Amino acid sequence: QVQLVESVGDSVPAGGSLRLSCAASTIRQCMGWFRQAPGKEREWVAHIRSDGRATYADAVKGRFTASVDNAKKTLYLQLNSLRPEDGGMYYCAASRIGIACPTVGSQVYWGQGTQVTVSS
Repeated sequence: QVQLVESVGDSVPAGGSLRLSCAASTIRQCMGWFRQAPGKEREWVAHIRSDGRATYADAVKGRFTASVDNAKKTLYLQLNSLRPEDGGMYYCAASRIGIACPTVGSQVYWGQGTQVTVSS
């Protein structure tokens, strides 16, 4: 069992920045960030590995940065150059299956989600 608790989101203007955090009961080898806009499917944003390596969806590459503090058992997602289409609920996640990276549709522990609103 992995408990995940995201920080409170915020409302920011387009072009602004925001940092999300996710406190985890344990850090798995690979964890992830996802988002879901109203009326849309949940989508993958980034994977972050316990050694600090991260991979990103094309839509956020170069603007978002995922990181992990293993001592604090906390994941971070820095969101820069925000666009209105980046708005939605953001979730951190860990796979229920060993060292696998979490993916939508797989067996995943989800945080409760945090709302990010980007105004144009």
